[in-house]
Amino acid sequence: MPAAEVSSIGVRSVVENICRLPPDVFSKACQHVLTYLQGQTSGVDSAEISHRFQAAGVALDHEALQNIIRFLLLTFRSAGKNNLSAEGLLLKLEEGSNKWSKASLQVLHGLWSEHGTLVHAQQEAQSALSIGQVVDVQWKLGMAVSSDTCRSLNSPYVTLLLKTTDPSGQISRRSFEMTIPQFQNFHKQFKDMAAIMETV
Repeated sequence: MPAAEVSSIGVRSVVENICRLPPDVFSKACQHVLTYLQGQTSGVDSAEISHRFQAAGVALDHEALQNIIRFLLLTFRSAGKNNLSAEGLLLKLEEGSNKWSKASLQVLHGLWSEHGTLVHAQQEAQSALSIGQVVDVQWKLGMAVSSDTCRSLNSPYVTLLLKTTDPSGQISRRSFEMTIPQFQNFHKQFKDMAAIMETV
């Protein structure tokens, strides 16, 4: 089966599952995703969305629920990136599938009219601030036993290996050595940064 055919079957299945949802339940699921995309939460709580679905009597398996959440994330991210209006969003959705119910499209139109500019602004800010991310930090303690430049041998040092990604996704590795006092200062600065970032 060609990939395009599989993709269209996947979209059709997701749209059919969305259209089975009562409008208020679908609206709450969308709001979870939009709140995350506006930077107000650290993620989308699929367990809470699943609980709402069950409370409303909607039986969806885990994979179907995850597919709906992924679809909403991709749809809203793409609409935010392209700064689509609510009408533009509906046009794109209807181009992708003719299975949309009027009620589901009305929910999407209303929510995107209200939140679309905020999602767009958040994505603009993220792209402006896109800097490398620390992926992994490894360290090991060593002891200097011979050196051409070091005067005090038999002194401990710490070797740090940082793995980072740049905005394009390229992973790079950096390693450096520090004395114990330098490492302690480095550790303190990291703790201070983490505390500040939790308040943002």
